[in-house]
Amino acid sequence: MATMGSLIGLVNRIQRACTVLGDHGGGAGGEGSLWEALPSVAVVGGQSSGKSSVLESIVGRDFLPRGSGIVTRRPLVLQLHKTDGGHEYAEFLHAPRKRFTDFAAVRKEIADETDRITGKTKAISNVPIHLSIYSPHVVNLTLIDLPGLTKVAVEGQAESIVQDIENMVRSYVDKPNCIILAISPANQDIATSDAIKLARDVDPSGDRTFGVLTKLDLMDKGTNAVDVLEGRQYRLQHPWVGIVNRSQADINKNVDMLSARRKEKEYFESSPEYGHLAHKMGAEYLAKLLSQHLEAVIRAKIPSIIAMINKTNDEIEAQLDKLGRPIGGDAGAQLYTILDMCRAFDRVFKEHLDGGRPGGDRIYGVFDNQLPAALKKLPFDRHLSMQNVRKVISEADGYQPHLIAPEQGYRRLIDSSLSYFKGPAEASVDAVHLVLKELVRRSIAATEELKRFPTLQSDIAAAANESLERFREDGRKTVLRLVEMEASYLTVEFFRKLPTEPEKAADKNTPVSDRYQDNHLRRIGSNVSSYINMVCETLRNTIPKAIVHCQVKEAKRNLLNRFYAHVGSKEKKQLSAMLDEDPALMEKRDALVKRLELYKSARNEIDSVAWK
Repeated sequence: MATMGSLIGLVNRIQRACTVLGDHGGGAGGEGSLWEALPSVAVVGGQSSGKSSVLESIVGRDFLPRGSGIVTRRPLVLQLHKTDGGHEYAEFLHAPRKRFTDFAAVRKEIADETDRITGKTKAISNVPIHLSIYSPHVVNLTLIDLPGLTKVAVEGQAESIVQDIENMVRSYVDKPNCIILAISPANQDIATSDAIKLARDVDPSGDRTFGVLTKLDLMDKGTNAVDVLEGRQYRLQHPWVGIVNRSQADINKNVDMLSARRKEKEYFESSPEYGHLAHKMGAEYLAKLLSQHLEAVIRAKIPSIIAMINKTNDEIEAQLDKLGRPIGGDAGAQLYTILDMCRAFDRVFKEHLDGGRPGGDRIYGVFDNQLPAALKKLPFDRHLSMQNVRKVISEADGYQPHLIAPEQGYRRLIDSSLSYFKGPAEASVDAVHLVLKELVRRSIAATEELKRFPTLQSDIAAAANESLERFREDGRKTVLRLVEMEASYLTVEFFRKLPTEPEKAADKNTPVSDRYQDNHLRRIGSNVSSYINMVCETLRNTIPKAIVHCQVKEAKRNLLNRFYAHVGSKEKKQLSAMLDEDPALMEKRDALVKRLELYKSARNEIDSVAWK
């Protein structure tokens, strides 16, 4: 089995590495993070409960800021590392290259680092300070000192400070792997203890809670806390521990913590009330008790920690696959990567067109809604009005009016009517072109493999849009040719089948010549309108076919063909420039690689230490 404290020392190192890599969030660790999976001890208590003094007693050093009101304004993650000998020293995560051997300087650094985030106010911050202490006088342990719970805001504090502190404390103690060290002063009713009230709320069974009574020496004469310490007044699953902190006089006299420990031990051994409990009272006993329990909890959690690490490793590997692995340095590998990216983009683009992704349906919308609506709005009623028909027929006849049917007039009316179809035809080409351009943009954004290469993204977008412009021009020429074909050769059979019944009788009061002229012109306009409607139905079907053939099908088949040929002729230096990665993604991939290395190393170390 692992030696005492070896697992805790390992967990300390892993937690520190997690913090360096940012693998933690609010509370003791981010949701699903390795930090969160590793057990630690949160120190909870009301303001002036003696919380800081308990920590200093456990460490054996006077190193925490003191004062009235709220002193701890940021969580302090305190990692204790037992050494075999040598000097004691401390290190802050925010100052990794600086080693503190003067613990008065540690106190000042905590105060300064607190002010750096919160300012010189009484505000709080959930951004933790990380401190490691290396000493032969400590046990391996991770403690998290949290701001003291309070019931009222004082001058200079926001009204929300009471709830803000409780929310911060809860963000740590709510986690199932957090051991709660609930500090309560013995000279107050335990039923009103802020720490016990919160611990009962988040840990009703008491499995995770250790109760600590401070200020036993300050209780009223004739009273004692034996009922609490022996678990009769408030029972926990773990034993209560009594602590006697340094008095203010001792602090003023700079009595060191090791002397204070000896004085505390003498107090319990000589006390008539607590003498029978002396062997399990005091800061030294508390530190060993917590260390033993933390070791046991870690060992019990090893299977779930390993499972969590394995699951996270798989997730990181998948993320790295998604971001893309590092690229080889030779031109062949670079060209292969570029072509692979192009194929990935092309695959997504086709999915948009074919319905696997949204967007392609908008092309059908152009054909089914936009084109018919545009055709319906064409001004044929005005163009084929009696007045305009008379004008066109007269101009076509010239000096000699037509004898039976105005052949030239018919042709002029039809030609001029057919020219109106060019607008909707070209508009449909442009509308589909815009849809295809938008699908190119969406496809580039949706191609995960491309996200790491902003330059290649731009190159592919430019090449795809250049191809779409060519396809649009082909589509425009084709649909205009369809319209021109209708004007080039009229369907004679249509006119041969037109009814030839005699004109209906007109008003007897209208002159005979005018009656014939109006009815004759009305019939011409009606015949041309019928023919135009027939052509309209034909174009309504053939324009979409031409657009799909020239633009959509070509985009599916040949969108990047010219780009492939262009890339194939580039030198290594030019290929490297195209694969210039987004610095943010490079940074993200590097962070993932480091995190993966950390998790793999943690798994191997836990395996090697846990079962020795």
